[in-house]
Amino acid sequence: MEPFKQKPAFEAIEPNFGYSFTYNKYDEYNLNHYTSWHYHPELELVYINGGSGKRQIGSHVSYFRDGDLILIGSNLPHCGFTDKLTGNKSETVIQMKKNFLGTEFFNIPEMKRVKNLLDICKSGIAFYGKTKTKIGEKIEILEYQTDFQRLLSILNILNELGSSEEYKVLNADGFTMQSEVKDNDRINIVFNFVKMNFKEEIKLEQIADMVSMTVPSFCRYFKKITNKTFTQFVNEYRLVHASKLLAEQPISITEVCYESGFNNFSHFNKSFKAFTGQNPSEYRNELKAVLQ
Repeated sequence: MEPFKQKPAFEAIEPNFGYSFTYNKYDEYNLNHYTSWHYHPELELVYINGGSGKRQIGSHVSYFRDGDLILIGSNLPHCGFTDKLTGNKSETVIQMKKNFLGTEFFNIPEMKRVKNLLDICKSGIAFYGKTKTKIGEKIEILEYQTDFQRLLSILNILNELGSSEEYKVLNADGFTMQSEVKDNDRINIVFNFVKMNFKEEIKLEQIADMVSMTVPSFCRYFKKITNKTFTQFVNEYRLVHASKLLAEQPISITEVCYESGFNNFSHFNKSFKAFTGQNPSEYRNELKAVLQ
């Protein structure tokens, strides 16, 4: 196993001069290279136009199939969502501090839905259905708007998202970390290590030593923060990677098993079905039918 060298990443986001938020659009010619786990106090709204890939937010890891629309709360650790295999047309990222319009603005009556949305997104939200399509189109149009039009559009987008019922809270069972920098740094060390080494055996003693904790203390800490055991998180990470390989790579299911960090094919099949409701071959065949 390679030695772990990557420091936890606090991303310092500075809006360009004259702006109260940041807006970035990425495509095949301008890739988003921020792929490691990181966190920042800014809220982040991400629209991925088409394609499929991993959704990694807090302790939630899953696979999206037809683009994505997600809202990430302040200081919630997350990972890059697209890569060269995602097959998306573009990725738009909007980042803003919760008080980017002043400390009292979201307390006015007209902002009630938006304020409620900003409270829910502490756990990360994924939108689907007509909401994803409609809001995705509005986000795409931001590229052609003036600064002031963009600001009004973002407010309108947040209000519509706050009115939608087509959403899923990604860390619904709780992700208790809010703004403790020490916790953010510690959990990012763990998440980044899993990201880089999930194909290998990861021993609890090793990961606990990295964050200067005993094994029992680390297990209690990780369960308290994520509401998952560390083993459960690693297995889910491996299973989502397997989903990605099944969708994107023309390799055998046996190869998918070992490329995802499993060393027992029977255990992999059983775990994959428990996680997705389908065995790997059923999952791949259904995806082929959808694409056709």
